[in-house]
Amino acid sequence: MSAAYAAEKKEESKAAPAPAHAASKPAGAGGAGGSHGPTTSSHGPTTASHGPTTASHGPTTSTSHTTSVTTEHHANTNMGHPAGAGGRPGGASAFAGHPAARGGHELHAANGAAVRTRADGSRSDIHDPKRGMDIHHGLDGSRRISVERADHSRIVAERGGRGFVQHPYNYHGREFGHRTYYEHGRAYDRFYGRYPYHGRNLDVYAPARFYPYGFYGYAYAPWPAPVPYAWAPAPWYGAYGYYYAPYPVYASPAFWITDFVVGASLAAAYEAGHEAGASGAYIGPPRSSGFVDFAQGVLGLLIPPAEAAANGSPVLSPEVKNMVADEIKIAVQQEGAAAQANSAKQDVDPASSSIVQLFSDGKPHVFVGGSYLDLVSTAGQECAFGQGDVLRVDAAPAADDTTGTITTGTILASKNGNKECAVGSGVSIAVGDLQDMHNHLLESVDDGLAELQKKGGKGGLPAPPASAAGSPVKAEFAADAPPADVDAGKEIAQQASDADSAEKDAVASVSSPAGTGSGSSTTISVGQSIDEVTATLGAPTRIIDLGAKKIYTYPDMKITFLNGKVNDVN
Repeated sequence: MSAAYAAEKKEESKAAPAPAHAASKPAGAGGAGGSHGPTTSSHGPTTASHGPTTASHGPTTSTSHTTSVTTEHHANTNMGHPAGAGGRPGGASAFAGHPAARGGHELHAANGAAVRTRADGSRSDIHDPKRGMDIHHGLDGSRRISVERADHSRIVAERGGRGFVQHPYNYHGREFGHRTYYEHGRAYDRFYGRYPYHGRNLDVYAPARFYPYGFYGYAYAPWPAPVPYAWAPAPWYGAYGYYYAPYPVYASPAFWITDFVVGASLAAAYEAGHEAGASGAYIGPPRSSGFVDFAQGVLGLLIPPAEAAANGSPVLSPEVKNMVADEIKIAVQQEGAAAQANSAKQDVDPASSSIVQLFSDGKPHVFVGGSYLDLVSTAGQECAFGQGDVLRVDAAPAADDTTGTITTGTILASKNGNKECAVGSGVSIAVGDLQDMHNHLLESVDDGLAELQKKGGKGGLPAPPASAAGSPVKAEFAADAPPADVDAGKEIAQQASDADSAEKDAVASVSSPAGTGSGSSTTISVGQSIDEVTATLGAPTRIIDLGAKKIYTYPDMKITFLNGKVNDVN
């Protein structure tokens, strides 16, 4: 257990080549699609967190006017799910946990509603406190609706009727979530454990079944000799052949699973791009030709060296893929340890697979995009991070950090589609979103293990040893779970409908003269001086002087100054 997690517990007691079809999942809960090329089974990245979150200022409580805040690029104050009964921590931003792009603008109404706009005036985020709803409009034209209720139940709805419904339950004193995904008329379920992190709760993927322990040793150890393997052809590869190529041979199962995981993510990107295209918002790769056009019926996915040389090296380099393989080895080890605990009737701590624990080794780690995200670069510009892109994070936040934002991210590989983050750029990311990425890896590895068990000893893959034989065993916590939600599809559709009304109501609340009292609007911008603020708002009711940091309290807001300039507004 990491020191950071231990401190938190003391404070408050989830293919390159595609083996099997997997539909695209909701953002933060995505998966793979396509008929060939490595894909995963039925799920991909999961969403652990939230709806859109913003910079560091939250809903005001005034009944006299609406507050307008111009957003500069700075860290946010929270992330994940509130640890309390569905409410937000006092003073937290209505969009807490996600970085805000430079030049954005936020309006907060007296009823707690909030609207964030981008520098071009388009709406990016909406918060409706009455419905417990957050709405995010992506750079790709997508819309993600997230609802969390007081009992910790959650609903996420996305374009195309995809989404999930999650219901909480307790097992041996720990909270788990039973999540029912729904997409294209098909439902399937997954499980997530919750762990506390700085007053918030984050969800981490929890395998619902475990293999014999010997199988994990087989999946981790090198094979006696490099193994060539021909993946089935996939339609998405024609679009992303410039970006990705499978390993020509596999030194161990970890590299085989790496191609499985990456392929699953790219298959999801391919499917999501076509879904977006149907609604006129397709953000696709810059070119559609690859090493091989698998749609023409090519039966293998391994690229002849001469052809690979003629087409140039793929954007996703072997070096970066090897980093992903290292993360997969860690995931296999962790699941193996959990399998041992489960067989001994011992409870598995959800935090053991968290990013908090992952970073306890003090080393950088890489993450594969399993769903669409909007990130913010160190220059304060918003950019897209999609399925199959790769991010390195140097370190988790310090144990005493409460911003919920990780600022040490670097883009290692990007498909370079429209508005995607450039390779090499530094980015900030919410802790909850990073946990979602890690969930995607864990889930995809679980799918890859299932495929490996099914195909071991076939197609040239070495056969597992006798100690690896046996059917998976259901996890103890999953055996006691409530049933899946049979009405998930209806509930997701209902939230998508409710979001239309929620957005209209929120926009009306922040712009209505009734909400502003005098009909005037007060604008406070990050970077303003103390004199500029007091000239606009008058004298504060209270001043907290902490040296370079000063907090001015007004009836409807608190303004934090750092070295004489506005740094935060709550």
